[in-house]
Amino acid sequence: QVQLVESGGGLVQPGGSLRLSCAASGITVRFRAMDWYRQAPGKGRELVAVITSGGSTNYADSVKGRFTISRDNAQNTVSLQMNSLKPEDTAVYYCHSSSGDWGKGTLVTVSS
Repeated sequence: QVQLVESGGGLVQPGGSLRLSCAASGITVRFRAMDWYRQAPGKGRELVAVITSGGSTNYADSVKGRFTISRDNAQNTVSLQMNSLKPEDTAVYYCHSSSGDWGKGTLVTVSS
């Protein structure tokens, strides 16, 4: 059974940083494309960042230069380093695998 468990969300002031982690079980993340999505209040779910099995990364224009997706093969985790956070980054962040698995999400709130 596949499980993706996100952690690291919380309340942060504008300009601050957070690091989200996605712990995977039942799949090997280095063999999958892994993504981070987010869903802001009242909005649809949007793709934030992707890391392919080959290690290539891609980002939504809104987070380029601020967010970094990475993978730890030994720990079987995928992380999202978020810097220079803005209030519009407030959302529930979800981990997703290319085989269609979703985590339950972790809430990020950016507010002063």
